[in-house]
Amino acid sequence: MTSEASQTEKKKGSGWLNVAVDYGPLLVFLSVYKFYAPDEPESISELSAIIRGTGAFMVAALIALAVSKWRLGKISPMLWFSTALIVGFGGLTIFLGDPVFVQLKPTIIYGFFGVALLVGWKMGKALLKILLEAAFEGLTNEGWLKLSRNWGVFFLALAALNEGLRAYMTFEGWLWAKLWVFLPLTFLFTFANIPMLLKHGLDLGEEESEAEAKDG
Repeated sequence: MTSEASQTEKKKGSGWLNVAVDYGPLLVFLSVYKFYAPDEPESISELSAIIRGTGAFMVAALIALAVSKWRLGKISPMLWFSTALIVGFGGLTIFLGDPVFVQLKPTIIYGFFGVALLVGWKMGKALLKILLEAAFEGLTNEGWLKLSRNWGVFFLALAALNEGLRAYMTFEGWLWAKLWVFLPLTFLFTFANIPMLLKHGLDLGEEESEAEAKDG
């Protein structure tokens, strides 16, 4: 196997690892919360389950940070920021006994990155390139700018959606929505951008695959 092929395989593996690092802590949170949540609605037991889940969420987030550094050799700025908010707001949730701090975290993350990406786009700077680094090889600067603009708008939409769900759903309902609404939307949005990226030079590794076939 050529070095180019091994790099391609590494990228495919790291893609799934990135998903696990991003959403693994959330699954831990949901699992621990469900394990301790009372069968009948009761404020004290409910709060206890949330606090236990939050503690597990914080530990899982720190583990995800270490795994990212160990397996990927780096920690993205977004993961640093997300982990800092998980630990900070999780600590406030446990200390003050108020789950609203955990629910505010996604709004702050999405809002911050949405505004940052759109400001960078207006200034002609593709800030998303710093976050994703070499994830989209061959992409032109114009492609990076359009991608930054699109994700900036999408992040702000997610921030607004999170606030709407937080206001009108129970805590458990909001947790499930993070898994069954936000995750599918993110995947769909990512794939929806691929045609635009291909028009702006995105390299999907097809040339490498053809070269491998010829060598074989």
